[in-house]
Amino acid sequence: MSKDIRDGERDCHTYATPTDAFAGLSETGNESRIKSNVTDADERDPDFEVVFVQGDGKDPRLWPRYKRMYHLGTLSYMVTVVALYSTAYTSGLPGIVEEFGVTRLVATLGLTTYLFGLAIGGIFLAPLSEMYGRQPIYLITYSLFLILILPSALATNFTGLVLPRFFAGVFASAALTNGSGTVSDITTPRHLALAFGFYSIGPINGPVLGPIVGNFAYQYLGWRWTVWLVLIFAGAGMCMLVLCRETYPPVILRKMAEDRRKETGDSRWWSRYDEKKDLIPLLKINLSRPLVMLFTEPICIFWDLYVGFVYGVLYLCFVAYPIVFQQERGWQPGLAGLAFCGIGVGSLITIFTEPLIRKVIDAHKKDPATGRPAPEAVASVVCVGGVLLAVGELIFAWTCSPDVHWIGPILAGVPFGAGNTIVFIYSGNYLIQAYGNYAASALAGNALMRSVMGACLPLAGAKLYHSLGSQWAGTLLGLLEALFIPIPVVFYFYGHRLRKASTMIAEAQLASR
Repeated sequence: MSKDIRDGERDCHTYATPTDAFAGLSETGNESRIKSNVTDADERDPDFEVVFVQGDGKDPRLWPRYKRMYHLGTLSYMVTVVALYSTAYTSGLPGIVEEFGVTRLVATLGLTTYLFGLAIGGIFLAPLSEMYGRQPIYLITYSLFLILILPSALATNFTGLVLPRFFAGVFASAALTNGSGTVSDITTPRHLALAFGFYSIGPINGPVLGPIVGNFAYQYLGWRWTVWLVLIFAGAGMCMLVLCRETYPPVILRKMAEDRRKETGDSRWWSRYDEKKDLIPLLKINLSRPLVMLFTEPICIFWDLYVGFVYGVLYLCFVAYPIVFQQERGWQPGLAGLAFCGIGVGSLITIFTEPLIRKVIDAHKKDPATGRPAPEAVASVVCVGGVLLAVGELIFAWTCSPDVHWIGPILAGVPFGAGNTIVFIYSGNYLIQAYGNYAASALAGNALMRSVMGACLPLAGAKLYHSLGSQWAGTLLGLLEALFIPIPVVFYFYGHRLRKASTMIAEAQLASR
């Protein structure tokens, strides 16, 4: 193959972090690619560089559509189970309280420990895919997640129930943290937004499906079946996963170069990813930079605080809904679980209207430097999401009284769910566009704050609703969400100034040159 054709193919199939995706590859990978382009590519014979060739079936973005859809569906299903396990636990709280003799507040710690596990595990496990590939990490961590569900199902004391949930969360986090990167691996830029929309059905609607499935299981089979069902679902996901292939391009190309050297006996064959990154520097970046950005970058501080609060209120709903529908309205657990359908419908509306939302974003003035709308165009959508959130929460508060028809609080979940989905997806989109090569660190800090808030706020849910009453507790939360709306509004009008003043953004832009 001629050098010109090689270079053309390389340009067509480059794998940089997508700037318009809900998440992306780690910036350490980008830094190594930049370094490799400057040094190794100049020192080695370009005629012996191993690259993806049109029609050879090795490029994940050019796999047959059915294969890419299978990988996308498998990943979304896996993440659905991971998210479902977090909230299905709340369905069995009455049974756990009764069997182990703990208070409802203490029983809620099972939800908290799992979310803390997700937060901590994501920081440590995320860089491993850069060294060993996505598929081995998925297989190992998801297997351990599957195994650690079993002790909770068989627990004879409360500690035996809660402790395995923490470690299950640690290993389950790999599917969440690496999932967005896998979507980017197998999707062309033209269809990236659509693919992320379908993938997002899992992580966004998984928490909503938890109480829907869990409440019926608890009502008819007992609280342990809220765990057994997740074990069955996770087992099905494992069966689907073993049929998947590696999707991370650097690992595929590194393996192709190694095979070519063995086949030909010629050591000149190489790929620009041959040099593996050391684990300690990767961990140092993944541990230090997200925390530094979380506490020193104004953009990260305010976005993370906002998204964290929104996520915490969402998880507080899994404590509040049983109070409103089971305790106050007297519904059976299974029927009360269906009350979450409003939130799920709202989330799906946002996902399936992504093309329309994208048109709204693209209608903004283009940035001359990139040829795309500035990140502030994305903030305009988050403003709408923030309003929907507050409106949905306030409608729920004013209609949750038993003397109001039940359709009111359920329909309130539609704008609430739509607003949640908008905030989660497009706040992450803003951070990606703003921080470029450092987007992974910005998202890691965002995920950490989100999980911590999601773990802590539900602990106060029962006390809040019992002390203030459902209407005033919901009104308080709705007003607090309304008070946070100025954050995306300020970023919409003044975000460009904050980006210009950010030293980390300037550093990321310098690294990308």
